[in-house]
Amino acid sequence: MLKYKLIDHTADIGIDIFGDTMPQLFSNAAFAMFDIIADLSTVEKKDTRIIAVDGIDKEQLLVNWLSELLYLHEIKNMLFKEFYINDMNDIQLKATIHGELLDEKRHVIKTAIKAVTYHNLTIIQENDHWRARVIFDL
Repeated sequence: MLKYKLIDHTADIGIDIFGDTMPQLFSNAAFAMFDIIADLSTVEKKDTRIIAVDGIDKEQLLVNWLSELLYLHEIKNMLFKEFYINDMNDIQLKATIHGELLDEKRHVIKTAIKAVTYHNLTIIQENDHWRARVIFDL
């Protein structure tokens, strides 16, 4: 199954994300964001972190999840490539993430993402699959 696809959006970057389950959808959203930010083929799994995020609904949970990961990238200089949702419901999740510190000699940064937005944010279930749309502010 396709994890995500880029969508046209004026001055920003949008993605449609796909998953068989809600945890897979959130994992694929995180992968997509970091795949936009950097060439993940150069990122190794040297650092493992467990993070917990909550929200008032699944849409806010998705924005908070991606924003927390973006914070770790921007403030802690981390790049992540694997995301495992350990426990999740519509308002909270706990995940294990794998990556490493940014190394400018090895890592290629492709795009700087400023923020995860609520603009056109959707999470819908279609038959037995999930789809979400997220727009990133560049």
